[in-house]
Amino acid sequence: MDNQSSGSNIGKREASSPFADSIAIVILRIIFVVAAAGLGASLATSMSSKMVPGEDQRTAITPYLVFSGVLLVACGVIFLDLFIPRKRIEVISAIYFGLLIGVIFTNLLMLALGPFITNPGSINPYASYISLGVLITLCYACVSVLLQTKDDFRFVIPYVEFARDFKGIKPLVLDTSSIIDGRLAELSETNIFDNRLVMPRFVLMELQGISDSSDKLKRVRGRRGLDILNRIRTSKRVDFLMYDTELPEFAGQPVDMKLVLLAKHLDGKLLTGDFNLNKVAKLHNVEVIDLNQVAASLRPQYLPGEAFQIRVVKPGEGHDQGVGYLDDGTMVVIEGGRDKINQTVLVAVTSTLQTQGGRMIFAKVEALGS
Repeated sequence: MDNQSSGSNIGKREASSPFADSIAIVILRIIFVVAAAGLGASLATSMSSKMVPGEDQRTAITPYLVFSGVLLVACGVIFLDLFIPRKRIEVISAIYFGLLIGVIFTNLLMLALGPFITNPGSINPYASYISLGVLITLCYACVSVLLQTKDDFRFVIPYVEFARDFKGIKPLVLDTSSIIDGRLAELSETNIFDNRLVMPRFVLMELQGISDSSDKLKRVRGRRGLDILNRIRTSKRVDFLMYDTELPEFAGQPVDMKLVLLAKHLDGKLLTGDFNLNKVAKLHNVEVIDLNQVAASLRPQYLPGEAFQIRVVKPGEGHDQGVGYLDDGTMVVIEGGRDKINQTVLVAVTSTLQTQGGRMIFAKVEALGS
């Protein structure tokens, strides 16, 4: 599997269809150009109706220049939109609310200063210029302040986004070890995850770096991780999200610390198999799901070689077999137990078998119990 194609596929946001989004943007741009053309045509028609027959030829082409100018401005806006394909919601919200607050403050200030800049019975010719100057100054000041402190006002718009994406069950933030491990892909097929699985962009970059390593073992592990991640991403049983936002507090931090900060930011949990990351996360009061602990909790209650006492309750299918049951209902097939029915015997585990119907334990009689 090609690493670059894997990375590009994984990097797509799963929240919505990219094709549908692109079609919607193209339609929006067409509507915008049509609306601009209508505005230009309306202005040109208005100017033509006010022109006097016999005017200078240069004046006669003014409506066409106006129409062309409006279309050029519209195309310029679309070009600027294409030139900046990735907009940061924090910056947009800061500019939007900065302008809004600037306009409100200007109206309030000009209302308060009105009696001082206008004379009774006369119009101050500079009042409009003063108002415009105050508007420009306050809008600049408000936008500047919000841009410099936008991280303190992250709740303005991004909070709404995260409240929608991560409402309810806490998201699980994945690290490199949990992906390469492989057990996560198996667990995801069991419908055990109701949480959204969040894959940070910087973890994907780390995984791609491992897959491009000069060390053969690392390269194999990295490619395995990309294959597993692509399997999880395309699974219909999992709510998967590629997280692209770079938080300001990430600056200068190692990957492990970025994971901890992101989990705190999203009010989520870390899913990892890394012992050191587990400890660091707990020091920062971040909840951790350790794949190794999950695997240990799901291992068979008894391992081959271990001994325990059990009551033989009925004969088995084999000529010398007896059958007993553990407290949780697990069936134990006991070699040499047919003649020990209704007795408690000491048995040693020989093997375990996991089936669709549950777990079975095979054992043999070691000694008679009381």
